[in-house]
Amino acid sequence: MSNMRVKFVRRRLRAWSRRQLYSFFSSLGTLLGHRLATTMTVLVLGIAMVLPLGLYLAVNNLRGLDLQQDEWGAITVFLHNDIDEKGAAELARMIDDRPDASAETVSPQQGMDEFRLASGFGQVLDLFDENPLPWVVLVTPQVRDAEQLGMVVGNLDAWLQTRDAVDIVQVDHKWLQRLAGLLELGEAFVTVLSVMFSLAVFVVVANTIRLDVANRCEEIEVLSVVGASENFIRQPFLYTGFWYGLLGALFALVLLSISVLYLQQPTEDLLDAYGNSFEIQGLNTFHVALVLLAGGALGFLGALVSVQRYLRQLRVSGRLGRI
Repeated sequence: MSNMRVKFVRRRLRAWSRRQLYSFFSSLGTLLGHRLATTMTVLVLGIAMVLPLGLYLAVNNLRGLDLQQDEWGAITVFLHNDIDEKGAAELARMIDDRPDASAETVSPQQGMDEFRLASGFGQVLDLFDENPLPWVVLVTPQVRDAEQLGMVVGNLDAWLQTRDAVDIVQVDHKWLQRLAGLLELGEAFVTVLSVMFSLAVFVVVANTIRLDVANRCEEIEVLSVVGASENFIRQPFLYTGFWYGLLGALFALVLLSISVLYLQQPTEDLLDAYGNSFEIQGLNTFHVALVLLAGGALGFLGALVSVQRYLRQLRVSGRLGRI
């Protein structure tokens, strides 16, 4: 008796597997048989998916830039031209005595040498009879919490402005802090767009499957009459939705790859001009698999909702299972 039960379960499992495989590939064949309609739907889905993917990739690559976060609060203090090494060292000592900062002096010769290397104007700088650069003090805030950085920098700026030896106080890398804020905003936009366009994919697939189900209404009624279950009727439409979502996601990845290849060289040239070597990074294998899986799942869910709604209408109207 036990062996008969095992054989029965195996036969049922084999039959179920064959039916699933047949529906899985036959639904793809049906889509390929209507190439124009399938292509138009896949194009719409791919474009909807590529927009949040592109924004995510842009934000992710900006995160990879060398933003020099350890220097965001750096303060450059230019001293008056009549201040000598002793005056610069005295100001640096006063800053070091503070619990919230450390200081380093830069002599006019050091500044000239660094400028010569960075600017490439070595021969022009040799025309000066004397070094026009003043002594400079580089101030680094000492904070444990990044949220306190703005307050500490503000206090240091106000304190330095009151020193007689100080000519100009320059707070560096303010634009990088603004860029960090824009990146946070970009990540929020990625989330919002992902939700919105996922809903768009869901609606497009649901509407496409609804039209498909309506066109095959008579076939569904005949299948119901001969004893087909709702699961059997629903199955090919679910796989069709899955293929729509999967093909749309695949097309979105192709569009994204083409865009990355097109933008890579101009972006690298621009960043090289600013001394930041960088290469655009595409999606890794995990992200590609996740996009394909998400696309297929959205298509499947859209088809499921659409078919369930239509079958419910047929059941309520009494047309399901009626001769």
